[in-house]
Amino acid sequence: MTRILIVDDERKIVQGLVAYFEQAGFETLPAYDGRTALELAQREQPDLIVLDLMLPELDGFEVCKRIRRVSAVPIIMLTARVEETDMLIGLEIGADDYIAKPFSPREVIARARALLRRTSGALNTTEEVLRIGVVQVDMTRHSVQVDGQSIDVTPTEFNLLAALMRNAGRPLSRAQLLDAVQGNAYEGYERTIDAHIKNLRRKIEPHPAQPAYILTVFGIGYKFRES
Repeated sequence: MTRILIVDDERKIVQGLVAYFEQAGFETLPAYDGRTALELAQREQPDLIVLDLMLPELDGFEVCKRIRRVSAVPIIMLTARVEETDMLIGLEIGADDYIAKPFSPREVIARARALLRRTSGALNTTEEVLRIGVVQVDMTRHSVQVDGQSIDVTPTEFNLLAALMRNAGRPLSRAQLLDAVQGNAYEGYERTIDAHIKNLRRKIEPHPAQPAYILTVFGIGYKFRES
């Protein structure tokens, strides 16, 4: 059974999400502070984490950073903060998606299901390996290699890289990339793509400040270098 780690210092929020997720057929792991969340993430290996930013012990930013050092588990941030910069920081340290409070539990479950589908590769029904230069994306195995070395990427980073490589040489707008990685029905800041691009460059580029593969197309968005 798919297990969801739900982390928030507001017990009513955790209890509400636990009830909705379990009704939808998921197993849940509740946590109310950052340190407990880290311990559960390490010991129980959940399939997805719903993580609030404002937590006692360790805040959500620190929890996310520490998890990302050892795991690519999908992470959805919950935040009461409305500043775009806070959301972008969360994405830059490795979160896959974000939901602002107040929210509908059904929305959280819908986002979780979509993210789990992308993680499992259930939408990839045919074998496909994308190769450009030293970068390789295996759609079946949901893996990325650069110069023969495996690279850990989040589910959102994986789908973003695949979209760019499938359209190598063609500039894609931030809106197009947002649709590619989150789905056409998703509503969110186009600037989130910049955060994920920054992460990808840090992982696959020899010199991230001078990218050789993921190129900025000013006034449009981004493109992957043609082979």
